[in-house]
Amino acid sequence: MLHAVVMSGGSGTRFWPRSRKSRPKQLLPLAGKNSMIRETVNRVRPWIAEEQTWVVTNKKQSAATAEELPEVPEAQILIEPQGRNTAPCIGLAAVALLEKDPDAVMLVMPADHVIGPAEKFEQAVNDALATIEQNPEQLVLFGVPPTYPSTGFGYIERGASLENAPKGVYRVESFREKPVHAVAEEYIATGSFYWNCGIFVWRADRILAALKEFEPEMHDRLQKIRPSFGTPQWHNQLQIEFPLMRSVSIDVGVLERAATPEAGRNVSVIEAPFDWDDLGSWQSLPRRFEPDENGNTVQGEYCGIDTSGCIVSSQDDHLIATIGVEDLIIVHTSDATLVARKDDENSIRQLIEKLAEDDYGKYL
Repeated sequence: MLHAVVMSGGSGTRFWPRSRKSRPKQLLPLAGKNSMIRETVNRVRPWIAEEQTWVVTNKKQSAATAEELPEVPEAQILIEPQGRNTAPCIGLAAVALLEKDPDAVMLVMPADHVIGPAEKFEQAVNDALATIEQNPEQLVLFGVPPTYPSTGFGYIERGASLENAPKGVYRVESFREKPVHAVAEEYIATGSFYWNCGIFVWRADRILAALKEFEPEMHDRLQKIRPSFGTPQWHNQLQIEFPLMRSVSIDVGVLERAATPEAGRNVSVIEAPFDWDDLGSWQSLPRRFEPDENGNTVQGEYCGIDTSGCIVSSQDDHLIATIGVEDLIIVHTSDATLVARKDDENSIRQLIEKLAEDDYGKYL
């Protein structure tokens, strides 16, 4: 049985001040009328029931998450006591849902991606299911054909076509970390590299077996937690074992190692037929919303003179007005305003750290 596992514990700092710890970007309507997590679940609702939908989040976000997804059973909103990256997150979901379904297949998705059209996404997932049916050991990823030499995404190098699998399924030859621009151009020129979009399909028991092989200590701690699912001891076991797990991504902890010849190359990639965007920062909004005649991307009330190339976002009928500026990010919320150079957006992370240091934590 196919289960949807939505990873929703991120803080979305690059969308500050709209994104806050208690209500980060996945709980905001940044790409449409609904929150991003609502859109993620809606995307699979026609073919994955709420009884097979799971969310992994944290304590600060759990109430808002449950409010956004009232149809998801309370026991299937798993609350991490501490963020430990995606490998422990996925392992936790695997042990919980295996207690409900020993033959479970997991569709693992971040809560904050923009994907469409929905029917093409369903088609790709069906190809992944067909692949696993014929090759139960396979850990299946989706690779997005790159449209520009991004330095912000990891890359997957495809190898030969996978035997006994639908067309467009390949063995993974290698994983490459975020490259410099020149190297990204080289990847695109070969035609054999994809963006790693962080969406996976695999049997829950298979990913646990891979964790046992490559992250044995993490696996042992997950096994200590597993029997308590659905009991009053669950919370206490999580508090004891989860924070002690190594903080590591599923890519580094498992996938890169499972893709080697020594490990059997049991990792495959499907060329995504769907459109995808991770909507990682304010800089990504012009990809989703058509800029005006001056190149400004606007959300909310705005009026400008001699202004170009800006990203402007306002709430609550608050008017933003500009004169003689270009290439800025300008964001207004009820209690904070951000003005930043568009080409220095990564400094928002530094600003978040300074806000904490300078005792402005209430705005985080």
